[in-house]
Amino acid sequence: MPDGGAPARRDDRSFEDYVADRGMTLLRTAVFLTGDRQAGEDLLQDVLLRTYRRWRHVDDPDSYLRRSLANAAVSRARRRLRTRESLVDWDDPGVDEPAGTADEAGQATDRRDLLDALRQLTPRQRAVIVLRYFGDLSEAQVAAELGCATSSVKTHTARGLLRLRALMGPAAPTLPPLSPSPKGATA
Repeated sequence: MPDGGAPARRDDRSFEDYVADRGMTLLRTAVFLTGDRQAGEDLLQDVLLRTYRRWRHVDDPDSYLRRSLANAAVSRARRRLRTRESLVDWDDPGVDEPAGTADEAGQATDRRDLLDALRQLTPRQRAVIVLRYFGDLSEAQVAAELGCATSSVKTHTARGLLRLRALMGPAAPTLPPLSPSPKGATA
């Protein structure tokens, strides 16, 4: 802490270093939240632009950006529902990178199936599942990121996992195990 205990101020260089270090992880989160690489890139770009403007005041960049991505993805999904216009072409073959081997082709198919299933969840369920299992956050951390109660995270997790299992069929055993279902959780 320079100058008698005042917290160090973030600068442009620290923002660039942060994005260089964490950019791919943030992009992966954005792609899972939107279900599409291009939409994920757009979402991340918008969130990074807004974050850059506030960078000097951001205490925990990881938490701030995850929350910003999740909230922006939910807002976009709600806007899309209101306007009845699809901002994401879920059938775009550009979602998956070209595969070079049979194993990579299988992984691309699995990823595509997962993205297809994730897009059928509610925006809040998708945000909770992505932060919880792809962002590797605890229920309490997800609740803090999304500004909701832990019980809400548990409910959205249980309902989202049930829905994913129903949608993915035989691939479902690779999904995380369900904890006891909260009241009212149905598929």
